Amino acid sequence: MSMIDITGKEVVYREAVAEGVIRLKPSTIKRIINGRVEKGDVLTVSRIAAIQAVKKTPDLIPLCHNIPITHVDVKYEFIGDDKIKVIVTVKTTAKTGVEMEALTGVSTALLNIWDMVKKYEKDEKGQYPDTLIEYIRVRSKIKKPV
Repeated sequence: MSMIDITGKEVVYREAVAEGVIRLKPSTIKRIINGRVEKGDVLTVSRIAAIQAVKKTPDLIPLCHNIPITHVDVKYEFIGDDKIKVIVTVKTTAKTGVEMEALTGVSTALLNIWDMVKKYEKDEKGQYPDTLIEYIRVRSKIKKPV
């Protein structure tokens, strides 16, 4: 087992966009929109968590290369009354891509959202019957000469 040898590869512009969705109770979505979550501003804190996760990806994914991250963007889309889509774009000029960084950013943002609102998602038995993370994927990637 070893890291892939990228020594001979050229440094090129690379960009990856990943996305994922969290399903929550409509009442929880309203709390997020109205800023009524006890732990704070869910979207801002989750954005920071995603950016931190992108930068820490090689520490979390053992065989992932440590590459310079030149840009991270985190966006949200509300879908219906019970879903939030997280979209993370990561850019670099490096010898390998940033798909894992984008996926790590999305996953961490979604987990952070869940953590911040779990109080409102639990049922009377302490379970999460309405809460679901789904559709985490790489939406697109770009590779082109610098």
